[in-house]
Amino acid sequence: MITEIAPAPERVAAEPARPGGRRRAWDEVPRWQIYVPLTIYLLFTLIPFYWILLFALRPAGSTSLVPWPMTFEHFEKVWTERSFGTYFTNSVYVGLATLVLTTVIALAGGYALARFDFRLKRGFMLALLCSQFVPGALLLVPLFQIFAGLRMINSLGSVVIAETVFQLPLSMILISGFIRNVPYSLEEAAWVDGCNRLTGFRIVVLPLLRPGLIAVGSFAFVHAWNHFLFALMFLSDQGKQTIPVGLNTLMSSDSVDLGALAAGGIIAAVPVVIVFAFIQKWLITGFSAGAVKG
Repeated sequence: MITEIAPAPERVAAEPARPGGRRRAWDEVPRWQIYVPLTIYLLFTLIPFYWILLFALRPAGSTSLVPWPMTFEHFEKVWTERSFGTYFTNSVYVGLATLVLTTVIALAGGYALARFDFRLKRGFMLALLCSQFVPGALLLVPLFQIFAGLRMINSLGSVVIAETVFQLPLSMILISGFIRNVPYSLEEAAWVDGCNRLTGFRIVVLPLLRPGLIAVGSFAFVHAWNHFLFALMFLSDQGKQTIPVGLNTLMSSDSVDLGALAAGGIIAAVPVVIVFAFIQKWLITGFSAGAVKG
């Protein structure tokens, strides 16, 4: 039996007053104890990126620590000779399709978890949480048998479905937390004005979920973009492989073309960096909203 969860009364927690004039512990920390560890961490993070840029931009055979004279021959090589243009297109398709499917299905499931009560709801939530501890490698054999029966092996659709299944549990839990933070009274007011449940959700609730949806969708996209295992196992045709598998083809047991590998790594990283640069404020807002109540 499914019952609708009644809205809980809103509570306003009183903030405990601090004694006047007393400073918090972190206000008394010297500035150098903050900036020195941050600087070390920043250098530890940026030096590998500089090293990749160095190998990608300097001529083959050069040992200079400065990428000068600068060349783009490695990018041209991987984009044309190593079919990275095709890999890039396939990765964009897999990432966007996974983003859309994950967001739509998780939105429907998250709304049901947030607004309705039903039998075994706690058990279902526990199963969703426990599924996050299952590594993707354990899903390869059953998924391969299912896709083989459906004749979907060597199809980008098989990778999209596998990535969506892998992303859904956490996405559904996060979106249910975002929906709980939307006051139930807003939906009731929409119903009083003549909206049905779907229309009220679309007009009132959905615009308020934008930060959460962007956070969930962006992580689904990035995971699908970077995931190597599913694409390697389900795609055998070189023309349907994605960028992570394409990077693997640049390495052999005999030799490694460091310039081409570095250029391919930059091609793989740039779209993700651009995405996070534009949506970082939405990510912070979304995860802050989802962490308030659960």
